[in-house]
Amino acid sequence: MTRDFPARKVSDLASHVGGRVFGDGQVEIKGIASLESAGPDEIAYVEDEKLFETANASRAACVIAPNHANLTCKSVIQVKNPKLAFAIIGKLLHPLTSREPSVHSSAVIGENADIDLTVYIGPNVCLGESVRIGAGSRIEAGVVIGRDVTIGRDCILYPNVTIYDGVSLGDRVVLHAAVCIGADGFGYVRGEMGYQKFPQIGTVIIEDDVEIGAHTCVDRAALGRTRIGKGTKLDNLVHVGHNCDIGERVVIAAQTGISGSVTIEDDCVIGGQVGFGDHIRVQSGAVIGSKAGVLPGKIVRPGVWWGIPIQPLDHYKRLNAHINRLPELRQEIKELRHRLAELERKQ
Repeated sequence: MTRDFPARKVSDLASHVGGRVFGDGQVEIKGIASLESAGPDEIAYVEDEKLFETANASRAACVIAPNHANLTCKSVIQVKNPKLAFAIIGKLLHPLTSREPSVHSSAVIGENADIDLTVYIGPNVCLGESVRIGAGSRIEAGVVIGRDVTIGRDCILYPNVTIYDGVSLGDRVVLHAAVCIGADGFGYVRGEMGYQKFPQIGTVIIEDDVEIGAHTCVDRAALGRTRIGKGTKLDNLVHVGHNCDIGERVVIAAQTGISGSVTIEDDCVIGGQVGFGDHIRVQSGAVIGSKAGVLPGKIVRPGVWWGIPIQPLDHYKRLNAHINRLPELRQEIKELRHRLAELERKQ
């Protein structure tokens, strides 16, 4: 495991993110930090003009700032998007932990497995028959992988991930601890004697550069496939039901529950604790705010949506403002009724 990484000059970092250096470009940077906690060998970032004074007072060796920001720091990298540049530099200065290729003695590997020689397989891993794992991938302790599973290059499966039979992962997929991919979907048919399980014989396809947070579950399709598209990021504790089709570059925050046969097109943003009924289509570019509820069969068009059931954000804000005034309106109505009663008595 490698943890000590070489320092990088400010000028090199600026070149890496397409930024301009103001001040000393030869300062060496060893890590990233916040403006408040940064030390003399660390880099921080600032976006809001209100925090420029904080940036000037910071001990950071370098500050990433917006174009045309007037800072007096020892060194400054000016870029269009400071937060994005900070993230890119952070990845450069703090690369993922590397593992030497090896197979732990406690691992169980099924017949006809095809495992690249550069793969790391940790303690108590269990691989089923005919599993294929691409170059540079890491399979950490306690991972269980079913038969006929394909895992691409440079993937990371953190401890206790479970992948059921027949699932396919692309390249550079990251599955955090206790992710479950390919369990049966929740599909039952009501009969005279109770519920009969509908066949759950489909698969799950996870495309390139997907990252899935801890304890998230992606169910296999009943028939066909459940898909998570390229570059999509799922937070912890998300549930994706059977036959869902999640597009590319979608982000879904924690505790969101997605019923079966939901389609979420490319570049959508889903807040935390959103509930989806079945057979919904969310069109490309839609943003759904946290704790929203989407009724079955609805088409969600591009724009910002909120509420239960979801509605355009402007309408939701107006409605919410009216709801917040209900106690005052109630008191006013009581007073008006009282006055009306007084007038009727005087007649």
